[in-house]
Amino acid sequence: MISPIDRKKMSFSLRPSHNAEMKKYEEVYFTYANTGYTKDLCEQYADTFVDNVKKPNPFDMVQLAVLYERIHDYKTAYFYLEQLGDKKLGGAEKFAYCVETLRILSLLGKWRDAVDFRTENINFMQKHSEKVDIKQQADLYMALALTDCAAKKPDQALKLLKFGYKPQGKNDVKLLEIFITVVYIFAKAEDEEGLEGALENARSCLNLFSNFEFSWGKEYYEQRIEDAANGIL
Repeated sequence: MISPIDRKKMSFSLRPSHNAEMKKYEEVYFTYANTGYTKDLCEQYADTFVDNVKKPNPFDMVQLAVLYERIHDYKTAYFYLEQLGDKKLGGAEKFAYCVETLRILSLLGKWRDAVDFRTENINFMQKHSEKVDIKQQADLYMALALTDCAAKKPDQALKLLKFGYKPQGKNDVKLLEIFITVVYIFAKAEDEEGLEGALENARSCLNLFSNFEFSWGKEYYEQRIEDAANGIL
């Protein structure tokens, strides 16, 4: 989840209901900060910002899909993303929607749909990626890599992840996510030798962390690495 501070910076913060929404968001974020990614968190977010809202914000629907992805409930994540398929989205919203849709289609094994979606939206995604920071660019490259992975093109997927990301300090979660994605790709390719090296890199990256934003962080990422080694992202 993005922090309440980052949410305040978003354009829809100018809406009349903003203060009440922020209070609710802080309550949900408190759950996230204390317990991490759980089914209860997903349901709380859904009840508060999507399911019981007349016109839910596209950002909330995408973030809800991300939360469901993190507990491996890809079908529910896709359910919410599908509702945005015919909506007119702003640039930032569309970029987030495209990235998450690529991820979910790939993780569901719908590789043909993922490839078609990539073809349809690649020009927009590449153009918009020039406007975002390096971490959001990393999100795009990981999503594109997962698409190739789902299409049984692991070599192509791995090449995409060599796009030149530079570590943002020793506690760089995005760098760790890239390493975890590499572990997953080798696992799905059933490349035991490559998997062994990828696991070593991911664990070494995690060991560099001197602290985590939340108390559950280290255990969570240790489990993410092990899950990826078993073909679960």
